[in-house]
Amino acid sequence: PDIRDLRGAIAAPPFQGDVRFERVTFAYEAETGILRNMNLHAQPGDRVALVGASGGGKSTLVSLLLRLYDPLEGQVIIDGQDIRAYQLQSLRRQISVVLQDSLLFASSVRDNIAYGCLGVADAEIIRAAKLANAHDFIMQLPQGYDTVLAERGASLSGGQRQRLAIARAAVRQAPIVILDEPTTGLDLENETAVTEALDRLTRGRTTFWISHNLNAVSNADQILYIENGTILERGTHHELMQKHGR
Repeated sequence: PDIRDLRGAIAAPPFQGDVRFERVTFAYEAETGILRNMNLHAQPGDRVALVGASGGGKSTLVSLLLRLYDPLEGQVIIDGQDIRAYQLQSLRRQISVVLQDSLLFASSVRDNIAYGCLGVADAEIIRAAKLANAHDFIMQLPQGYDTVLAERGASLSGGQRQRLAIARAAVRQAPIVILDEPTTGLDLENETAVTEALDRLTRGRTTFWISHNLNAVSNADQILYIENGTILERGTHHELMQKHGR
């Protein structure tokens, strides 16, 4: 609730997806720093992997991109503009998020996907479901897209729930995507289907992928190893393997 539109905030134009963190410092409590002088640059369409031990600041970093919090120092910049200049709704409308445990509602499959972009046409819902490797299993449900799910999607497997979450993200057609451990806890078959769907979802979109699974992010354009709120190493998978570091 502390994060609101600033006076004079403007509607964000369509993003190209150039994202910069410039000297960003953040703490939830003044005496406990989470991010320290963070600098990074993702060009439009880049896939950026955020790896490192839990508690290092990876999820905090993407929370700043969504303006769930504001940095204490420094700037988060999209397409050359500090994101605090944008109206919150217009900023968040252009970012899709897939979490480790995305919330599904006790409503139809169609409504659960359309929740990502209210008022979307049926054809776009089906297109998003196909992109997410979800269309085939949806058609096998008793009423297809009209099947009402159990609370939190309990009537589906973990992999099926994740593919619906990816379809929900895909229907937004957002230029920036955040993935927070989206394959954790899946068996090999479901992980493969979800990973293929994520590859299609993120193609041509600026992506920040938090993961402990280095195989899943080995094709990232840059991998950032984050520890105690700082980037200790950065590079491609090959470059980092050559360093024999963290």
